[in-house]
Amino acid sequence: MRRIYIIGSLALLFASCKPSVNITTAPVAGNADFSNYLAIGNSLTAGYTDGSLTVSGQLNSYPERLFEQFSMVQGVHGAKGPFIQPLLVSDNGYPGPKYVLGMTYNPCIPADSSLGPISYPNWIMNPSDVTYTSPSNNGQINNIAVPGIRVADYDVAGYGNYPAFVNANPYAARFYHNAGTASPLDELQYRVGNLYPTFFTMWLGANDVLGYATAGGVGDGTGAALPFPGTNIYNTNSITPYDKFDSLYDKALNVAISTGAGGALINIPDITNIPFFTTVPANGLILTRQGQADTLNARWGLSKIFQVGANYFIIQDNNGIRQAVPGELILLTTPQSNFTCLGWGSTVAIPQQYVLTTDEIQNIRRATASFNSFIQYEATRHNLAYVDMNKYLSTITTGVTYNGIKYTAEFVTGGAFSLDGIHLTQRGYAMVANQVIAAINAKYNSTVPSIDVNKYHGINFP
Repeated sequence: MRRIYIIGSLALLFASCKPSVNITTAPVAGNADFSNYLAIGNSLTAGYTDGSLTVSGQLNSYPERLFEQFSMVQGVHGAKGPFIQPLLVSDNGYPGPKYVLGMTYNPCIPADSSLGPISYPNWIMNPSDVTYTSPSNNGQINNIAVPGIRVADYDVAGYGNYPAFVNANPYAARFYHNAGTASPLDELQYRVGNLYPTFFTMWLGANDVLGYATAGGVGDGTGAALPFPGTNIYNTNSITPYDKFDSLYDKALNVAISTGAGGALINIPDITNIPFFTTVPANGLILTRQGQADTLNARWGLSKIFQVGANYFIIQDNNGIRQAVPGELILLTTPQSNFTCLGWGSTVAIPQQYVLTTDEIQNIRRATASFNSFIQYEATRHNLAYVDMNKYLSTITTGVTYNGIKYTAEFVTGGAFSLDGIHLTQRGYAMVANQVIAAINAKYNSTVPSIDVNKYHGINFP
């Protein structure tokens, strides 16, 4: 089997970054008031990239880009700042190392090496990154995004009580004002009361389906999961129950709008289109000789068919072992050396935690559609901007062009997605910011200028 980390033409990654955005219309707020902006969300809002949280990622988050553009609006309704994020000190990655590009080696075939993601080799934990204290402004924080947070977690008391509480979140522990007992809903109430925002963005919900997907669909995918006995905590491997999502999303939104703020609600992308799920093809078993095909046909009998060329992998699902079918997905976390060293996908089935079957994919898409329908309903109900990020990010699958540079969802070379295959690059987050700006301008009759995406980094090559 060929290695997946094949680096093709690098032209788009080293192309000119000459700015080309010309502001021909004076930036005005229209019916919005951007003077005090609050960002609510998860890792995508925090600027998480390359498998970890870094200070450079935070400084290039889409809320940081939005604040810069909001501050260009003249008059009392333009953003005044400061825009404060709970910044790390180090760029190594928190709480673990970030990914960088490096040489990867196959222990069974030493000559089979390629350029791919590896953990940052010089990583050390900086004690200053463990906790955060706002340097001024009475504890003001404008970006309260928490990587890993689900809508389902918003009523979990002690969510930031890490490591004492087994279900706590270390990212929340860094800056929650009352990490010991507060729930995310309590934290949101506190920050809204502290900041009194005039405008907000809210991008929540992706993790309510992502945990099920990255676990290979081993949890409950029906939308009817039950919490752990005696708690209101749900298994991260399960899709959040639909009624739980709707109830807590509504509660969080009511807190966000309690000051009379305007805002934008961002929906959930179809995560099955991102590189984490599309890089390893289900028919990635490449046979070069008829003898190989004959051996596998004899090994598996008439239930599986192998031939010279591309073949579908042998996988495990809930019902046993079979050959994958078109449309099924192999996770990026599947150990690559196991294909050659252990015969995964050919003589041994790929374990089910590394596979999304057609049924599991339908569970993900059904939940995403349900959650997005509710988010759109809430936007309409409260007269807020609705950002269809699902539709936009799906276009990256076939490619979008900005100022002569094409971006795709190709792993490593596509430019939009980072080395973890889930989160975005600096350029990807700038693209997201532009979509948010477009929706805001359409809703509020504002003329916030767009961003020159090409000014920012894609994948950094060694």
